[in-house]
Formats: sequence, C-alpha cells, structure tokens
Amino acid sequence: MAMQTKDKQTEQPLLEVVNVSRLFPAQRTGLWKRAMVTAVKDVSLRLYEGETYGLVGESGSGKSTTGRMIVGLTKPTSGEVRYRGNDLYELSREDYQAMRRKIQFVFQDPYSSLNPRKRAGDILEEPLIIHRMGNQEERREQVFHMLDAVGLRPEHYFRYPHELSGGQAQRIGIARALILKPDIIVCDEPVSALDVSIQSQILNLFKKLQQEMKLTLLFISHDMSVVRYISDRIGVMYLGTIVEEAPTDELFRNAKHPYTQALLSAVPDYSRQKRRERIVLRGEVPSPLNPPSGCVFHTRCPRAWERCKNEVPQLQTARPNHQVACHLLDSRPEG
Repeated sequence: MAMQTKDKQTEQPLLEVVNVSRLFPAQRTGLWKRAMVTAVKDVSLRLYEGETYGLVGESGSGKSTTGRMIVGLTKPTSGEVRYRGNDLYELSREDYQAMRRKIQFVFQDPYSSLNPRKRAGDILEEPLIIHRMGNQEERREQVFHMLDAVGLRPEHYFRYPHELSGGQAQRIGIARALILKPDIIVCDEPVSALDVSIQSQILNLFKKLQQEMKLTLLFISHDMSVVRYISDRIGVMYLGTIVEEAPTDELFRNAKHPYTQALLSAVPDYSRQKRRERIVLRGEVPSPLNPPSGCVFHTRCPRAWERCKNEVPQLQTARPNHQVACHLLDSRPEG
C-alpha cells in the first residue's frame, strides 16, 4: 500500500467530489425532445494527500466520466469538484489554468493519447511550453530527467509513438502527466491495454513515483486484483453510483454490498485453503437510458426484496471508514 489508512473523519481532503452528476444527450424522442443518459448520479468521494483511491466497477459504471470531471475534461451537470477547498468550476480562467497543472490525467490507450506526428521529447516538452515554464535548455533538461524517472533511455526522446512498445508509450504518457509536478494524478485504466508482465512493471512504477514525488492517485480500473495491489481505499461503482467504499483490506475481508461480493468472488485467491463461492449475477447491466427504480442493482441482486425495488438506498456507515448503500445493512425481509 502507498500509505497506511488514517482516520478519515478528522483529516482534511486534498480533493473532494460533492454530489456530482453528469447527463449526456442520447437519441431524440420527438421533434425537439432528446432523451438523456445519466452517466454519473450524485457521486461523492474524497482524496487525501499521499493516498491511492481505487475506483472499480464494470464497463459503463461511470468510472471514467467521474475521472474526467475531476480533471476538467468533462463538466458536471451538477455538483462540485473541490481542490484544496476551492470549487474548480467556479474559478476564474487564470486560476483554473494554474489549477490544471496540479491535477493531471493518464489515459487508457497510450497510442491514441500521443500525437503520432511528434517525437516523444516534443510531446513531453509541450506542457512546459503551454504553461511557460523555463527556457528551451531548461525544458529539454527536464524532459531527459523525466524520461529517466519513468525508466526510459535518452534515445527515446527522438522516437515517435509508433516506434515505441505499449509499455514504453504508456511510460511517455505517465511522464507527460508528471512533468508539471502535479499533486494529483487521475489514472484511467492505465494498464488494461498492456500485457500482464508489463502491467506489474507499470504498477510498481506508479508506487515508486508516488513515494518519490508525494503524489495522490485516483486509480480507475475494472480489475479488482489491480486495485487491491495499488490502492489504500476503494470505491465500488455500479450504474453511475458508488455502492460501497472502504479501506482495501477491509473491503476484501468484509465486503457488505452484494455487488462487491460478486466482484470479489470472481477474483482468484490461491492463499485460501477453501475456495471462495462463485456468485453469478443474473441478467445484464440495465440501460442508463432507463435505470431501475429504487436500488439500481436490485434487478440483478440475489438478495433483493420489495424495499429494494421502491426505495433508493443511501450510503451509510457499516464500520469505521466503511460505507455501504444497501437496505440489507439495516433491515432484512422476514423469513
């Protein structure tokens, strides 16, 4: 783990997402009307300095949209994103530009996020030019220093993206995010497109750089094994909402939400003498165009009952620093 879990009730968060929602227009339902897709609904989370927060869930759960709203690539429909107490979307243009240096993004596909017409060195120097940092010689020196920091050689400066392997291209993407010396890095499935052996190298690189540069990470992934390895705390998303949040060890040892339990049952655990029972969810993920009433998970939940169909569960404390949005936590059906 990057840091030991602290008492989150008394610590001031570095970044806070408050009741953030994001709607996207879909197909038209009439001459002037257009249906709306709820990608994220009333999501709240906190990032504390020096920690790694893992955001996990199936494809389409809203993880990437949440990350993009944090860095300003997508504007929330409602809610606030606060960095050191300031709402990012209420800042002046000058203050927002300065803030952008402090929160950076690592994309899932390194090749699609790198300009194919530019050499790696020029790609890394571009953020420094945009933010008017240093002269040409100082920028070039900083680029070579960053190449070394992410495990690349000086000759990679002169290579184009198509001349790099997947792991090398992702290291360039990481270096580009780090070269402005940010406080927060949002990583959107940065290892999902890489071979397993390269995945472990990139994860270890993140942990090394986090310690050296005192970074705070939001790590988005659909792989429970990956977030277990790198995260201090984990938030589990389903259909645009966070259904459970807890420190990593607590979540894997004592998951409360049926969806989290189903995700964990699919993770191989060879340390256990007794194999974990596999939980197979019925049906498909509902369409965000027409989400279920009540608990969004009730159509697939093996333990759902009448209250789940009619009443939206709110996040409540199950244990210290462990929150769950599930009616089974405080009441159960008779029988």
